[in-house]
Amino acid sequence: MSDFSYKVDADGVAMIVWDARDKSMNVLTREAYALVDDYIDRALADDAVRGIVITSAKKDFAGGMDLNILARLRAEAGDAPAQALFDFTMNGHRVLRKLERAGMDAKTNKGGKPVACAINGTCAGIGTEIALACHRRFMTDNPRARIGLPEILLGLFPGGGGTTRYSRMVGAMAAAPVLLEGRLLDPVRAKGASLIDEVVPADDLVETARQWVLNATDADIVKPWDQKGYKMPGGAPYHPAGFPTFIGASAMVNGRTQGVYPAAQALLSAVYEGALVPFDTALRIEARWFTHVLMDPTSSAMIKSLFVNKQALEKGAARAADIPDQSVRRLGVIGAGMMGAGIAYVAANAGIEVVLLDTDQAAAARGKAHAESILDKGIARKKITAEHKDAVLARILPTTSYEDLSGADLIVEAVFEDAAIKAEVTKRIGSVTGDECIIATNTSTLPITELAAASPRPVDFVGIHFFSPVDKMNLVEIIRGRDTGNRAVAKALDFVRQIRKTPIVVNDARFFYANRCILPYVNEGIRMVAEGVAPALIENAAKMAGMPLGPLQLVDETSIDLGARIARATKAAMGDAYPDDAPDEVFFRFEEAGRLGRKSGAGFYDYDDKNKRTGLWPGLADFYPPAEVQPDVTEVQHRLLYVQSLEAVRALQDGVLTDIREGDVGAILGWGFAPWSGGPFNWLDRIGAGPAAERARELADRYGPRFDPPALLDELANQENGFYDRFAASQAA
Repeated sequence: MSDFSYKVDADGVAMIVWDARDKSMNVLTREAYALVDDYIDRALADDAVRGIVITSAKKDFAGGMDLNILARLRAEAGDAPAQALFDFTMNGHRVLRKLERAGMDAKTNKGGKPVACAINGTCAGIGTEIALACHRRFMTDNPRARIGLPEILLGLFPGGGGTTRYSRMVGAMAAAPVLLEGRLLDPVRAKGASLIDEVVPADDLVETARQWVLNATDADIVKPWDQKGYKMPGGAPYHPAGFPTFIGASAMVNGRTQGVYPAAQALLSAVYEGALVPFDTALRIEARWFTHVLMDPTSSAMIKSLFVNKQALEKGAARAADIPDQSVRRLGVIGAGMMGAGIAYVAANAGIEVVLLDTDQAAAARGKAHAESILDKGIARKKITAEHKDAVLARILPTTSYEDLSGADLIVEAVFEDAAIKAEVTKRIGSVTGDECIIATNTSTLPITELAAASPRPVDFVGIHFFSPVDKMNLVEIIRGRDTGNRAVAKALDFVRQIRKTPIVVNDARFFYANRCILPYVNEGIRMVAEGVAPALIENAAKMAGMPLGPLQLVDETSIDLGARIARATKAAMGDAYPDDAPDEVFFRFEEAGRLGRKSGAGFYDYDDKNKRTGLWPGLADFYPPAEVQPDVTEVQHRLLYVQSLEAVRALQDGVLTDIREGDVGAILGWGFAPWSGGPFNWLDRIGAGPAAERARELADRYGPRFDPPALLDELANQENGFYDRFAASQAA
């Protein structure tokens, strides 16, 4: 069995059906691409074939290219990887250009065979690029289906002709949301954006495509850029209408990416340069820029973390193989606040029956209402139907009775972050559940081993740390306590898979992994404020380094009094071992002044009456006057990036983190660690262990022992080794 099948029906329509072997989603391999090439040749050479329909036998059309191909190409190419990548890309252009021209005469544009694409579900990446090369695109009316070109989110850009074709179809400005933001659109919006031509009921999809093929004329299949007198919509770069668009696009891209994402600039260059030349030359330009991006270490790091590693974790890299399937049938959630309500929503949305329990019925009902508000937004945006909303809400039972938890095979306690309250709730859960039920606690700071003491079966107790807001954040941190068994971890992993999020598994320790690394980032920014570093310099340096939020904005969003509470609780728990209280004075001073962050309308930033951030608080200069001499941007960036990365290394060294893949993916998805870097371990490998350790010592000499290089970093430096060289092979085994 191959990934594509070919059959000519009685009317002379060649059906090319995509059904990748042993995969739930179609992804394109080198072997499959060669097969498609052969089938196109066969259809064009057969006089009995009147046209072609390309569709999928799976519930979705395509998930894109198998990006592992790119790594294999580089490995096979020896000393000439760029040439190998360019040749591979140009071969793809050749195949799709052949499909697009479909045998028509080069001079008259006549005699070609119509090609339709019947898109029966979600379609992304190379799947969309194949569709764009077809002459007519039909898509199912399923509102949950999506189509787009999301490569930019992986540090790439559409290099299979998608950049050139789509920008020439709709113009540079209209193409920007799809190409530069990686938006995936539902069928109705996709038609409005010209990604598809028609939205068709699922049962009629293939037949509608067939009938179009049988009735299409020569004029129906000639692309605009192959017609005489073609002009780019919106104007080419030196056209009076197009010139401002391209100038503005360059400024917009640099403003959004801060220059640290080369794929966005390369995409814009491919569109700009390609618009000045004939179509086939533009494809060659696209291939050159695509190769340029593939050779950039930024793209390699992003692909490694956001595709290869992320995919491995979602498939269960951290799961014990000898544990049978632990899919959740009935979920209990204790606590209907924002976290509990969010957990209930994502579970119900994934088809799981949920019991949402709180101390009074009104609170439980508000938790269910939170799910309803999310679903209403989805209806307003035409992402879901009213029927879907009703089905999701029907799966959530708000209650105050612990007896309703009967039959639940996983219960997530999501009450207030107080060990005594959590212990009391855990005991009550244990009194009404059977031996098969796994109990999980949603906590961001409290040690799991201590919380498990309240459970009748600590072996079946596990930590599950969701990030807020639950419906939007993709990372879930699973924490193994000292006594947590493999079945409990497997249950948590299978649950995370069901709700379509990405898990990492870490060992128990204060703050676990994510918070352990993000708190130093926040503290370093606050410490710099107290030192007299200009707040605007701190915030802008962070964003220029690729962080989504500066440390001061981040602490405003999470609340300053929370930071003060964490500081007090940590100091009380650690006593003389408390590492450093320098930032605490700033937290306490703001807390005393009532500037608690966004929630109070005042923090490091000011906010208007609609709670919109208006700018840094001018009074900061009175609290902490800026120093006369300011550090340069790189110094500030290094302080902010190294303080996180070194803590990630310590987490690995201490055994809290057991897999560097989880460290990198968790850093990017959990707190937004500079995605361009591929995560802290990828970043340190890019610098090199030796130079990184040397720079850490320089920072330690100036700013304190928190920058001392961990012993593991020194060890790798002495061995002239990297984290992925040392750890990745054994963890992937």
